[in-house]
Amino acid sequence: MRHRREPLVQALLDAAREVIGDDVSRLRGFVRAQLDALAQQAVFIAAGIVDGSIDPPMQRHFLDALAEMTRSFVNTLVGLGEIAAERLWNALVAALWDGISRLASISLPPHP
Repeated sequence: MRHRREPLVQALLDAAREVIGDDVSRLRGFVRAQLDALAQQAVFIAAGIVDGSIDPPMQRHFLDALAEMTRSFVNTLVGLGEIAAERLWNALVAALWDGISRLASISLPPHP
């Protein structure tokens, strides 16, 4: 039975690699742009503190806004991770259904 399992294991690995690779490529650009924006905002805040154009009350405001930008970024990243997990689940189930169909010489209906 082991020899029959190996092609299915490979199909699962291929399905996972395809989904994860696509998602990682898409996320990499988004993450880089967001981190760049957060870093740029931090540099502006630091420069304003140093040159005195941002007084202590405004400093609190800008720091709170930066913290909120960071929270929004992380929440978006979590949501994108959930979507990636769902795509991975779908790809793995499809590969399993296909493997069962081939091994049993039947045609399974699409997974729910």
